[in-house]
Amino acid sequence: MNKKWSSGLTRNMREFGIIIAFIIILVALMIISPSAFASPRNLVGIVRQAAINGILACGMMFVIISNGIDLSVGSTVALAGVMAAHFAHPDSYPLIFPVVLAVVIGTAVGMINGLGVAYGNIPPFIITLATMTAVRGTALIASGGSPVYGLSDSFKNISSGTIGNTIIPVLAVYFICVLCLSGFILTKTVFGRRIYAIGGNESAAAVSGINVKRMRLIIYSISGALAGFAGLLLASRTYQGSPTAGQSYELDAIAAVIIGGISMSGGSGKWYGTLIGALLLAVLANGLDILNVSSNYQMIIKGCIITLAVLVDINSKKKQA
Repeated sequence: MNKKWSSGLTRNMREFGIIIAFIIILVALMIISPSAFASPRNLVGIVRQAAINGILACGMMFVIISNGIDLSVGSTVALAGVMAAHFAHPDSYPLIFPVVLAVVIGTAVGMINGLGVAYGNIPPFIITLATMTAVRGTALIASGGSPVYGLSDSFKNISSGTIGNTIIPVLAVYFICVLCLSGFILTKTVFGRRIYAIGGNESAAAVSGINVKRMRLIIYSISGALAGFAGLLLASRTYQGSPTAGQSYELDAIAAVIIGGISMSGGSGKWYGTLIGALLLAVLANGLDILNVSSNYQMIIKGCIITLAVLVDINSKKKQA
């Protein structure tokens, strides 16, 4: 009983610690630069950035809970955005075509990863690293190495604007819908429980009758589909399909998931932590920009945060053992 109570206390302390850290960063930035940070325009910008990364993180969440990794999502963002932009010129194709195309492309990349992991027995790190490189190259070839411009107003409107007369951006609604749907799948469906089972003990999951290979194929396909959707939204938001878009986005997505409390070793973690993780990273990046911190130093800080989150996860696992 004491061990179980201690384990639960450790998990709760970790979750509260993330929230407290988020609040401390918010308060500090409001004190240091209240006019710049707390302005409605800046806060909306933070939410928009968090939404793109958050959607990617939702897909990454499925993969990491199953004890996998997907390094290809950033490149998938670029390819999906480029291909969607090609078919989003005025008077070309109906709006639904580039929207569906982006998601289909992302799903296809995810399926390649899933097939490699599940049926090719290729380590997730290796296969997704390979697709990351290949997909980035494909995006550069498809765009001729230059961004695709001249998008229709209807395409631009996919991610622009706010809800009614509020300042809530449309992107935030997309993110919340994806996050809540992901949470429902993970906690209220047999499919979700099987993902946790695979991440906790793959051999035991297979013995219990779970088709692990098929599950992994679907899991990576979900990650790819959400990366394609994120690429569509990014192209719409920036008014271009850029072959260099999404660089290091995979690290941001992984960081958001880990900071949110999902275990890197799989099998545990709460879905709603991804919201805090995505917001914390967006607030931190925005605050560092306001303070004129070099992007090089920002990468160092982000790396330190990821390392700290992993160390906390490892320590938490040891206490639960």
